[in-house]
Amino acid sequence: MDKRYEAFCLADEYFYETPDRLTGAADTAAGHFPVARRETPAGWIDAWSGDWRQLQPLEDRDWPEQGWKIHVSARLDNADRVGTHIWDYCVPRGIPFKFVPGKQLLYLRNSKYASRTISGKFATIYPRDDDMLHAVLQELGEQLAAEEGPYILTDLRWRNGPLHVRYGGFAPRYCVGADGALVPAVEGPDGTLIPDRKDPAFSVPDWVTLPGFLAPELAARNATTTTGLPYRIERALHFSNGGGVYAGTDLRDGAQVVLKEARPHAGLAADGADAVARLEREKSALERLTGLGVAPGVRDWFELGGHRFLVMDFLPGRTLNSFFAERHPLLAARPDPAEVASYTRWAVRVQGAVERAVAAVHGRGLVFNDLHMFNIMVAPDEDDPSVALVDFEAAAPVAAGPRQIVAHPGYVAPADREGFAIDRYALACLRIALFLPMTTLLAVDRRKAAHLARIAAEQFPELPEAFLREAVEEIAGGPAAGAAGTGASRAATAAARPGAGAAEPLLPTEPDDWPRSRAAMARALAASATPGRDDRVFPGDVAQFNDGGGLGLSFGAAGVLYALAEAGAPRSEAGEEWLLRQTAAPPRGTPFGLYDGLLGAAYVLERLGHGKRALDLTARVLAENWHGLAAHLHGGLAGAGLVLDHLATACGEPSLHDHALRAATLLTERLAAADAGPTGDPAGPRPGRGGERAGLLHGWTGPALFFLRLHERTGNPALLDAAAHALRRDLDRCRVDRTGGLVVDEGHRTMPYLGDGSAGIATVLDDYLAHRDDADFAEARAAVLPAARMRYYAQPGLFQGRAGMLLHLARTATPGVRPGDLAAQAAALSWYALPYGDGLAFPGDQMMRLSMDLATGTAGCLLALAAAQPGSGAGLPFLSPAHRRGRQADRPHDGAGAPAPSGKSQQ
Repeated sequence: MDKRYEAFCLADEYFYETPDRLTGAADTAAGHFPVARRETPAGWIDAWSGDWRQLQPLEDRDWPEQGWKIHVSARLDNADRVGTHIWDYCVPRGIPFKFVPGKQLLYLRNSKYASRTISGKFATIYPRDDDMLHAVLQELGEQLAAEEGPYILTDLRWRNGPLHVRYGGFAPRYCVGADGALVPAVEGPDGTLIPDRKDPAFSVPDWVTLPGFLAPELAARNATTTTGLPYRIERALHFSNGGGVYAGTDLRDGAQVVLKEARPHAGLAADGADAVARLEREKSALERLTGLGVAPGVRDWFELGGHRFLVMDFLPGRTLNSFFAERHPLLAARPDPAEVASYTRWAVRVQGAVERAVAAVHGRGLVFNDLHMFNIMVAPDEDDPSVALVDFEAAAPVAAGPRQIVAHPGYVAPADREGFAIDRYALACLRIALFLPMTTLLAVDRRKAAHLARIAAEQFPELPEAFLREAVEEIAGGPAAGAAGTGASRAATAAARPGAGAAEPLLPTEPDDWPRSRAAMARALAASATPGRDDRVFPGDVAQFNDGGGLGLSFGAAGVLYALAEAGAPRSEAGEEWLLRQTAAPPRGTPFGLYDGLLGAAYVLERLGHGKRALDLTARVLAENWHGLAAHLHGGLAGAGLVLDHLATACGEPSLHDHALRAATLLTERLAAADAGPTGDPAGPRPGRGGERAGLLHGWTGPALFFLRLHERTGNPALLDAAAHALRRDLDRCRVDRTGGLVVDEGHRTMPYLGDGSAGIATVLDDYLAHRDDADFAEARAAVLPAARMRYYAQPGLFQGRAGMLLHLARTATPGVRPGDLAAQAAALSWYALPYGDGLAFPGDQMMRLSMDLATGTAGCLLALAAAQPGSGAGLPFLSPAHRRGRQADRPHDGAGAPAPSGKSQQ
């Protein structure tokens, strides 16, 4: 699970939302620190941006754009005092600064799963030069010497106070990073913009000299090492904002151990406890459970470099979640009934062992308080499972009436549960999650528990009826709670029984009930729109809160408008007006690409009849260093080339064809260079070695699609050769998995999906094979089919879930695809569906909130269902079914020119 998403769940119960919109933080001044409520100083510019208040003297417009900056850390209880010192020091001296204005926003920066690169940063001060830097460190450092705050991992600490320093950008500037995306930049010695690295470790650019007065601080930092400890730390198991977890060996007896680190004042839980306080709780809980055999034993407790460490016995086995990918029988197109029955028996035994372990913890008067699959260790004897529990930092005595302070989103109890009831709720969620690990949906609508239980009963017919019924009753609050409250419990109990039909339907219509589902999804999209906002109009993935992310195809307005048009649904006037308004002057830093930025918006606007705006956006991109984009389709040259070539024809601007051909030439040159690999290895990066990605959006399949479309316009056969070359490069990253399907192998995971997996490769193989026979390609395309027919996918989304498989099956020419394949995937979209605004909606990535965007949410599901309708022309840009017409005769070359295999343009 991606922990970044948790902070975006706090401000809204239905959608991912920026934390700065929490009531009392950004919406009203009531939640601000007193210093943040001060009037703007005369002669100063005052701006509020995200979770910062920024102040700069009006007359000093020549301040440097980069240099040594000072970050100031603070705790929740001293932030106003620290901020007051900063204001009173900087304003009289005319030094620009910014700070986090409210306690809730500062808490989010210091919470357990906040980004380690922003951890602790309460304020930033921008000295003009090294002399001013030294003066601020000495003078303000003396004023704040007694104030405590978290250590800022990206920086070098000044003495023992809350001031830290790092070299970086002052003004927002951007360049194309190593992955081809726009990233914050600083200027190198030759004037070139290069990425401004913000890794969670202090570093200095090669051309920058560390000021002499910082040398003692660097020496002090480097003096803290693990040398001399009786433990050898061998590998990191996990990192969070609160510290790390490491595997190692006790050098005194050779035993395997786990060392858990806690950083003071960082990694805050909901109750404000920092990582050190929580680690102390864990130590106390483990000591209380000594002798039960359901938790690791405590070995040691020490401090190093100001951080606390708890040393525990290493538990053999694996976490429960790690068994899912290799044992779950629904990861197949047609699950073997014997495997389904065997898994059912195993999972029920595991559940029983977990419930006994939790009962033992309760017997010692403790509430575990954070039960989920990642905190359950299953012993090596998998067929007769015994379990132990790990991560007791939230555990608390039941007598204290504890509530949850940290919890996995799929197991977090409602606010009305306390004490042992918190663990009982999590155990009920586990009963469902062992069969359908989708309980994160309960955070949006707890009624979904009954729906999931009904599906689990259908897919696992040997499950005891009481197993699911009791779980649903516990989640809903029990039969009595249903009668007294919303009635959800009685409906849930009825729906949990196999074949039950008495419960009120959760959904307004089933996703495969077209065109009613189209109307229902359009209603949900319309109900979610917020055209008065500047950052986004349709809620979607957290990526839309990056620069310009709210207007693009993947996560923004352009994608929703595109899906509505492709599906034949009514246009969204509010969304269209919003996109026109936002693209009149796009936010600084907005990416250029097809799916991530301006060219995708241009493509959609032209399709909707706004050709002039499309050309305006294209001109903005062409005026920048677009040649430096990565190769891929999502935000790189392949997507740019497709849009440029399309707009050249659609808008009558033939000069854009030349730019498209330039993109193709660059791509063929890069493809040739990639064959040598980063160190001259002719094979290039291999699975498990890192390096380039494979698939439609971020691999070489995207350039292959561009080569194909350019071939169709120019007739140049060299472009078919280039497409084949690119496709083979991605196929080299694929392997057949345990289900028999061909998938992309990323080393730590395999990917069958449309966006970054094998289904996306197969989609372009289809279009290649329409032009030229290739036995290897035909075999690979057929080998992807089992991966596109699987019974279970973790998410519904277009690029990383079931909707993408439906779209692929709807357009592929692979022999053996049956109408029943499409029907099964369309019907199974109901597994994820939820009601919203009298309509039908789908969750986004991580499934903790609904999403309306194309890449992860409702718009993508709408597009896939539209594509699955007989005779439909719906599809992704440049991948509509119109391109799948069987073999096409290569047309004569039109003289426009295209790159030869060498990468040189033909004359």
